[in-house]
Amino acid sequence: MSDLETLAVRLGPGAQPEAPLGARTTYRVGGTAAVLYAARTVDDLAVAADALRGLDVDVLVVGKGSNLLVSDAGFRGLAVTLAGDFESIGEAVVGSESSMLVSAGGAVALPVLARRLAETGMSGLEWGVGVPGSVGGAVRMNAGGHGSDISESLVSAELFSLATGERVVRSARELGLSYRHSDIRSDEIVTSATFRLTEGPPDASRAAIAEIVRWRRANQPGGSNAGSVFTNPPGDAAGRLVEAAGAKGLRHGTAHVSVKHANFIQADEAGSADDVHALIEEVRALVLHETGVELATELVTVGFGDTQ
Repeated sequence: MSDLETLAVRLGPGAQPEAPLGARTTYRVGGTAAVLYAARTVDDLAVAADALRGLDVDVLVVGKGSNLLVSDAGFRGLAVTLAGDFESIGEAVVGSESSMLVSAGGAVALPVLARRLAETGMSGLEWGVGVPGSVGGAVRMNAGGHGSDISESLVSAELFSLATGERVVRSARELGLSYRHSDIRSDEIVTSATFRLTEGPPDASRAAIAEIVRWRRANQPGGSNAGSVFTNPPGDAAGRLVEAAGAKGLRHGTAHVSVKHANFIQADEAGSADDVHALIEEVRALVLHETGVELATELVTVGFGDTQ
């Protein structure tokens, strides 16, 4: 048997062979995962770690798929998702200097957490209402928006290593957080995160959330996309550079650069992930040629031979 077949046998009925993966992303295009495994408890993650031991299998941790593009050929490895115990939000406890500490599971949707905290009088994560990812994914990439990011309120994160089967808690300082980056390894899963928030009137937080939602609807496209494709280079905006290079509205097959926001690339319904990827590379080359700036992708791509 191949290592993938051995893995599926070891995982037992929890393993889903050739499961849709692109459909789990906000692009809604792309292929399957060779094996998909949904973990609902830490014990489930321990089963996965044991099953992987001694095998040469690539592993991909999948949250809400809001920053992921899977090739049409799919991902020939193990994709792990979280549910169950990892979808819980803990009770707030008193921190210090009128702050509160709240823990949330890695599978909690960031917009859900932002709204829940706002309703209970805790402020600091209102910006998260506009980030359609999970808590785990947000910590992994230090997600942010509207002048803030995860590092502003993160206290610590609990990680589970699929390589060693160990659980560790690391402080935010130990995670190496920087602009859209952390030092969390590919084999590590963020199972929960603890945030420090300030007490504030719910009405003020509701108003802040409403304004963020209004702004995003006015300035960013809906449909099948994964938000910002490129990170902003120092002192500039990727969207401005793409527009300056004449790429706004550019199309490649079933994918096009949004005419509403040039740092968004849209996929047509039932389109091709490979078209999206080809357009990303076309836009990157055009921006480099026209402006001299080499853009880096914020988007994670898998299955294209240049997995990031």
